[in-house]
Amino acid sequence: MPKKTKKKDDSANKQTLSGKLEITRGGMGFVVVDGRDKDIMIKRENMGNAFNGDIVTVELRSYGDNNKRAEGYVTGVKQRKQTEFGGRVEVHPHFAFLVPDNEKINIDIYIPLHLLHGAKDGDHAIAKIVEWTGKTKNPVGEVTSILTNASMNEIAMQGILMEGGFPLSFPDDVLEDAARYVDTIDKAEVKKRKDMRSTLTMTIDPVDAKDFDDAISFKELKGGWYEIGVHIADVSHFIEPDSALDKEAYRRATSVYLPDRVSPMLPERLSNELCSLRPHEDKYTFSAIFVINKAGKVKEHWIGKTVMHSDRRYAYEEVQEIIEGKDGDNAGVIHTLNEIAQNIRKERFKKGAINFSSQEVRFKLDPTGKPIGIVIKESKEAHQLIEEFMLLANKTIAEYVGGVLYKDKPVPFPYRVHDAPDPDKLKVFALFAASFGVRIDMSTPENLAKSFNQMLASVQGKPEQHVLEQLGIRTMSKAVYTTENIGHYGLGFAHYCHFTSPIRRYPDVLVHRILQECLEGNIHPIKQLEAQCRHCSDQERKAMEAERSANKYKQVEFMQDYIGDEFDAVISGVSTFGFWAETVEHKCEGMVSITDLSEIDDFEFIEQEYALIGRASGLRFVMGDSVRVRVAAANLDKRRIDYALLGLPDVRIARRNRMAPPARDSKSKYGGGKKADYDKKGKGDFKKKKK
Repeated sequence: MPKKTKKKDDSANKQTLSGKLEITRGGMGFVVVDGRDKDIMIKRENMGNAFNGDIVTVELRSYGDNNKRAEGYVTGVKQRKQTEFGGRVEVHPHFAFLVPDNEKINIDIYIPLHLLHGAKDGDHAIAKIVEWTGKTKNPVGEVTSILTNASMNEIAMQGILMEGGFPLSFPDDVLEDAARYVDTIDKAEVKKRKDMRSTLTMTIDPVDAKDFDDAISFKELKGGWYEIGVHIADVSHFIEPDSALDKEAYRRATSVYLPDRVSPMLPERLSNELCSLRPHEDKYTFSAIFVINKAGKVKEHWIGKTVMHSDRRYAYEEVQEIIEGKDGDNAGVIHTLNEIAQNIRKERFKKGAINFSSQEVRFKLDPTGKPIGIVIKESKEAHQLIEEFMLLANKTIAEYVGGVLYKDKPVPFPYRVHDAPDPDKLKVFALFAASFGVRIDMSTPENLAKSFNQMLASVQGKPEQHVLEQLGIRTMSKAVYTTENIGHYGLGFAHYCHFTSPIRRYPDVLVHRILQECLEGNIHPIKQLEAQCRHCSDQERKAMEAERSANKYKQVEFMQDYIGDEFDAVISGVSTFGFWAETVEHKCEGMVSITDLSEIDDFEFIEQEYALIGRASGLRFVMGDSVRVRVAAANLDKRRIDYALLGLPDVRIARRNRMAPPARDSKSKYGGGKKADYDKKGKGDFKKKKK
């Protein structure tokens, strides 16, 4: 009789880990733990009182192996991603529930009748969780606002913010904290600062901006030198460390910019009033003032707190018109500033900065928030004027603090760093770029940056420009905040930080505080600064995700008016389940599914070539290919546009695909790979050409 084997008892080796819980639409959870190759699987019944996106502690039930994930259960929630939820109210005789809109929130919120605050059955409302212990199956919530008459847009935009964990309003104690500050400038405080109020000063911002956190001053000196000041709103003067206002600003860490609104980091009292450098008002600022010539050579600089007065507010468009020759206020000053900025820019690229161009898609909205048009905004010299002086200030501040020691060590400081590209991603991109005749030199970081700039210059105006720019950006590492200064590869700077936008970024507030301590020689290193940097980087990523989601929603909403219409498009992404195409006219991205493509051939995804390749025909759909599509569907709930393919890739592009068509005796049910062998069948369908 065979010996019985004892079942392995893992109870003595229980392992507790922490990570981020991600819940699929099907309800299964996975905890992502730093340092682990595979996520930990969490069944629905083992999620405890955790929601999607929460940072949780997990105890392992099984350890998995090479082919199977470890399984565990949630033992606690360390940090909530989201505390407010939008949904539909269901009212019963003795209680009520809020059924969340977000399908990843797979549990209803129990609302006691006295916490409904007027919400009725069927209303769309927002509720916050007030209690959830292990003793109760459902979280207990309280209705904070009712959206009975809200539009679909309002519900969607608020939902996107809540999904990202960004509160829809400020707590009362934060608003009270902000309200106690007065509008007037204190004479005693002015005496502590450099007075710049008599120097010509201007702000240059988007036409619809309300929070002006930077200004430029200009004074002509003797001998071809100029005094140019970069003045930044002194937010740290108002926000006291560890105050309610400070804690809320840190929690948010960033403002979030959606197509029809801003979710600010600071209450409006500060962001749009006290700190905003509005025209014809005296304001407290933190400044970097440069003595510089037209060539962009800096002879000396001064850093410190100032008081300033903005003489004129400009929109970018006004400044651009002046640069292009139109007469206007301070035209001579603007031309001089632009000349200096352009020379700084040229020198920056010579020293290794990478010149990625940027396009911004903005929506024209009607009063209800519905998109009625799309505007493509490109970076012009007016934008570059401000950008170069802000970069100069950020770099100068980081260099200064980087040279200050505290107990014989560098002062802990939130640098903005950018690592060199991932070598594996770079190799794949270099092979792809070579098919366009572009050589990427990976021998040194300097040569790599130089060849990237040569590539970007050589493809200007060509069909492949957009795809090479986008793929080039994707090879790059993500910029983050950290106390470990490794430099900023993309900008070519050894020292860099964020100093210039404290109204909308919390790291800038930290920079201001540490900078002032360094200037005063009274340094008190911030405990847990690296953890704060990680939090700010995480919040920045969440804000970008929210902004992308909102833009996608608007794209779908816009394209609902074009169902059945045909557009020229460019393949913007490829995957195992199809390819994405972006319309040339509107920059709206949609999916051509692999199911539809199966009518042509059985396609295989080749990741290294950014391509779908027909197994029998050899037909290739590659990123950057031109295609013609029809808008088949636009689903707001899924935030998805579906396109139907109307023809094969453009003949010019097909030639570029470097693959000869298969022989005529190919096993493809379509008989071969030549474009002539295919005919359209209706719109977006294909059939074999009859002999």
